[in-house]
Amino acid sequence: MKKKNKKIFAILIGRAGSSAFPGKNILKINGKHLFEYPIIEALKVKKIDKFFISSDCPTILRKSKRYKVEYIKRPKYLANKKALGEDVFHHAYLNILKKEKITSDQIESLVLLMANGATVNQKIISNGIKILSKNKKFDSAVSVSKYNMWSPLRARKLNKDGSLIPFVPFETFGNPKTLNCDRDSQGDVLFADMGVSVVRPQCLENMKNNLLPQKWMGNKIAPIYSEAGFDIDYEWQLPLLKYWIKKYR
Repeated sequence: MKKKNKKIFAILIGRAGSSAFPGKNILKINGKHLFEYPIIEALKVKKIDKFFISSDCPTILRKSKRYKVEYIKRPKYLANKKALGEDVFHHAYLNILKKEKITSDQIESLVLLMANGATVNQKIISNGIKILSKNKKFDSAVSVSKYNMWSPLRARKLNKDGSLIPFVPFETFGNPKTLNCDRDSQGDVLFADMGVSVVRPQCLENMKNNLLPQKWMGNKIAPIYSEAGFDIDYEWQLPLLKYWIKKYR
């Protein structure tokens, strides 16, 4: 049960521009814009009191009017490719406090979503809210997918001489003599798949001491187990998204 007088807010962020995949946030998949998928699923979660959208994209702002959402104007300095997600969420959070005329102690949690993160459903979001409600030791709960084939042990980068070298020194993983090419040898490799982050308000209060690279998650992060989740950054991912939507919605 949600604590009396405590609110849960959802925030979706998505800007108009994208250099790697232009127009990805408003791309149509199975008759719906990409950004609509996380909105639709979050609005199914009855524990969420209000849904806010932070965007500078005319299409997102216009097409989302059919849903029960409120808007936060995304300033120009947060609407370019150099803007960090953590700063956009922080800006939205401060605006919510002002709009709702509340303080942080009146918020139970915030459900953070991205316009290009469509591999999320009602169950995943609800599980995240439930995890934080029951486990006070966690700062956040985020959706993760298992990608053992992309273990950092296997990652490579270019050396100055043009050869491939380990991205991370093998000693990081223990004794190099015990390492091998088995993709499961280091245990499950869990990636935050950007489906959803359910965070406590303090995660967005002061992020300078939070864990990299997604500082909005705080430091003590609980997993919300998902399957094959990812956010869209490249065109080749579209067939995978259609598969996910068909199988997990």
